[in-house]
This record gives sequence, C-alpha cells and structure tokens, in this order.
Amino acid sequence: MSEAKKTTYQLITDRLIERMEAGVNPWRKEWTAVSSGRPRNPVTGTKYSGINRLMTGCAGFSNPLWVTFKQAKEAGGSVRKGETGTPVVYWARTEGKTDEATGETSGGWAFIKHYYVFNTDQCEGLSFSNELPAAPLPEFQRVEAAEKIAARYAGSPPVKHGGNRACYFPQADMVAMPPREAFTSEGAYYATLFHELAHSTGHRSRLNRDSLTGLASFGDHNYSKEELVAEMAASFLLGESGLAAPELIDNSAAYLASWIKVLKGDSKLALQAASAAEKAANHILGV
Repeated sequence: MSEAKKTTYQLITDRLIERMEAGVNPWRKEWTAVSSGRPRNPVTGTKYSGINRLMTGCAGFSNPLWVTFKQAKEAGGSVRKGETGTPVVYWARTEGKTDEATGETSGGWAFIKHYYVFNTDQCEGLSFSNELPAAPLPEFQRVEAAEKIAARYAGSPPVKHGGNRACYFPQADMVAMPPREAFTSEGAYYATLFHELAHSTGHRSRLNRDSLTGLASFGDHNYSKEELVAEMAASFLLGESGLAAPELIDNSAAYLASWIKVLKGDSKLALQAASAAEKAANHILGV
C-alpha cells in the first residue's frame, strides 16, 4: 500500500478516536421506514411475527406480501426461475399417548420446523393487492466516486434494495439495503452500503475473517469486533470517495463507541480493528 493511502486511513482512524474521546451523541439510524405494511401472507392472512418478521424484513423487499411456491401456483402465477426462498419457522408437536379411561393425553414434545416463502416481487402472474401503498420517496443523486468504489469490488455479493433493514447475510452471501431514497443523505447511504460490503469481505471465500466466520450470537465478542471492523472500513472508504463529512464521522464514532462499550471500554480496540478494516477496505478497492 502507498504511503498516501496509509496516511488517509490513519487520519480517519485518529479522527474517529478523537471524536470518541471527546464524546458524541448516540448513534442514529440514517434511513427512514418505507414499508408498505407488516410482512404477511395474503392467502392465509398470517401476519409474520418474531423471527419470521425479522427474516422477511431483512430479505430486501419493500413489498410485504409473501406466499409459498404452492400458493403462487394455485393463484395462477409462478415463482421466477432462480429466485431463492426465505425460511419461516413454526412449532409442531408430536402426538402423545391418550389414556383410554380419562381421555387425557400425555407425553409428546414440541419441535421447530420451517418452510420457504417467496416475496410476490419474486413471482409472476399474481394479482394480490397491497392496500397500503408506499409513500413516494425523494430523488437520490448517485455519487460517482462512491459508485466506482462499489463497482471495483471484485466478486462482490449481490446487493438487494428494498425493505427497512441494512444487513449482510453470510450464509446467503447477500447484502440487503433499504431503498436509496430512504436515506437521510447520499453520504449516509454509501456509509451504510460500505459497512455491509465490509462485512462481506470476511466471508470464507474472501478474507475468511475470524470475527465474521466465528459469529455465534448477536452481541457476543466476535460480533462486537466485527462491527468495529466494518464501521472502520466504511469510514476508510468514505474517505476514499470524498464523503467523510463531519456528521458522518461523528455518527461512525458514536457507533464505534457503542460497541467498544460492549467490549469492556477498551478504546485500543479501535486501533486493533483498524488493521483488519484496512484489509477489508483494500479488498473492496482491489489493492
């Protein structure tokens, strides 16, 4: 890596740490909800809740209607070839033994099962109506320098826009993003996109980063470290694209501070994460 690039990364690292030490406002989400209703099945009327609401919400679709493969076919339509379903889960129970004398049933146990649903945007020939149309969104102005950085990412996972969540799915190797127009600014959009793309560099097929591949649960040590890496890398890429505005740096500092707090307040972790973040940013840049 050239000295100029090292200097850019180091300047941003120093600035983030400086803002954390000075104290920053709590982290703020940089996009607004654009959902056209709660995720639901228009055939059965089921409204998804719990983990099913999270899974369908993260799948990257603004349309809230979901059907099974069979339901799409029975409604006169079909799932487009090559589309991937989203799993939803439910509890089932084994049959217990019934006492012939009392009629009471005992035994049996509950277990979890799953099946797959498809967003109606993944289907053809369906006429299900969503009575809650999404509100119009403001126009989004693409930033050429940032777009070029994303385009340089060789072997990038697919990025699907829609819905209300920004996340990277390691198992599917896919990034879900809200619509571009839902973000408070163009810089906020690219900051979030770079963050999720940085996560994807840790995939086993790329940098095979322990903090991503070793994830166990939300908030555990690896999860916290991985969030530091992704946010640092996003800040580096914002710097490369000329979008490192003070308000974005402050929001990144607030995000980093929140995770460092989880990691027992060790501010040195930001410097440690910067090394892994540098590798992630360089991977995206093709350096």
